[in-house]
Amino acid sequence: MEEKLAAVVSRQTRFRKKLEHSFAESFLIYFPDLKKKLYLANSPESPVKFLEKTIILTIYLSIGIAIFVAIILEIMQINLLFTLVAFPFIALGMFSYIMRYPEAKIIKRRKEIETELIFAGRHVFIALRAGMPLFDSLVGVSSGYGTVSEEFRKIIEKINLGVPMGQAIRESGADSPSNAYSRIMMQLSNALSSGADVASSLEVVLNQIAKEQAISLKEYGHKLNPMVMFFMIFGIVFPSLGVAFAIILFSLVSGGMIGINSISLIYIIAFIAVVQFVFLSVMESARPRYVL
Repeated sequence: MEEKLAAVVSRQTRFRKKLEHSFAESFLIYFPDLKKKLYLANSPESPVKFLEKTIILTIYLSIGIAIFVAIILEIMQINLLFTLVAFPFIALGMFSYIMRYPEAKIIKRRKEIETELIFAGRHVFIALRAGMPLFDSLVGVSSGYGTVSEEFRKIIEKINLGVPMGQAIRESGADSPSNAYSRIMMQLSNALSSGADVASSLEVVLNQIAKEQAISLKEYGHKLNPMVMFFMIFGIVFPSLGVAFAIILFSLVSGGMIGINSISLIYIIAFIAVVQFVFLSVMESARPRYVL
């Protein structure tokens, strides 16, 4: 009896997974660039598997949010029909949000590569000037430089498998989410193909990228001024003075009958916390990761 029950459950599970897989495959045509995004994000998942997880997670999260909204509407004595109307929009928003996960991973990976890129490039340049072969120079930076060392290890693995060095370097640059890293790899590949001095070509592109990163750091410093002003106004001045002014105004107008209760203060604190969190998130995401 137990074996028959286990067999039935196993068949149901296989049928459900097959149904999810076929639905995700039919849905994949609307995302033709998903495979490339997952590859650039260094994700081991296939596009179909990623879509399967995204659809399932969207359903669960949408139901959870819909239940939360229904509870809020019930407390506020509002018709629960609004939950059914809003559910498709909630599901669409959650699906769009989860589908942006590969792009977020790509951005994160690009920043991680560019953090140590100049130092790793200068390591290769110094090694070449010292008379080391290019392959040995790449081996020297295959560790100790974070995410960019992983890219160099991939090049070394391809070369060890028999791929020509120029082709391995060119493919690494083409498959990287970092434009700066791609420029360095293309410069090395072109120098190898043309027989030019690899060290001189590398030095030129490293100097250009270093100047661009210095300009980016200065631009980030200029962006801080208006962002700090925004934070001071909407995160500190407006809430504190606004609450004080509202208390005085309500006291004068209503003779003390209307005021700000504890619930209103909780809402105000929540608003301040959201403003500060958004400010810190924006500034953290905009901050260049590299150090010159």
